[in-house]
Amino acid sequence: MVVGGYQMYRQTDVITADPKRLVIMCYEEAIRNLNLAALTYSSGKYEAKGKSVQKALDIISELREALDFDRGGTIANSLDTLYSFMTSYIIKSDQARNVKGLQQVSSMLEQLKSAWEKVFLGHPDEPGLAPSTMTSTVSPPAEPQTTPSAGYLR
Repeated sequence: MVVGGYQMYRQTDVITADPKRLVIMCYEEAIRNLNLAALTYSSGKYEAKGKSVQKALDIISELREALDFDRGGTIANSLDTLYSFMTSYIIKSDQARNVKGLQQVSSMLEQLKSAWEKVFLGHPDEPGLAPSTMTSTVSPPAEPQTTPSAGYLR
């Protein structure tokens, strides 16, 4: 019963949130799910890991779908490229059983979330936080050791 109450609260929070808050919430949930996937993988809970990875991928897909390329310009294009890379990297890391890869994407999402929070909260005058330079602060990790980008919302 408590879980149901929390789920209803969370659903109301999502429904009533403004688009900026929704972007932050998406980042928070993707980060949470990637961290949970790493934790559950380490403890051998593979089904739970799979669900967490899929949720993170779904969230990143939603972030990509929300990009407005007409209004977002270079930022939207950069974020689209970054989100595409993250999706591919999560899948490759999962297939390679590379927990560190999941953690690296989580770290990248954390950096993006932090940058968007600063922009949304009215601190774009800080160095490196202008929307035009925001995505350049996040550098993708190297490809995982395996066998042989919220622009503006619509």
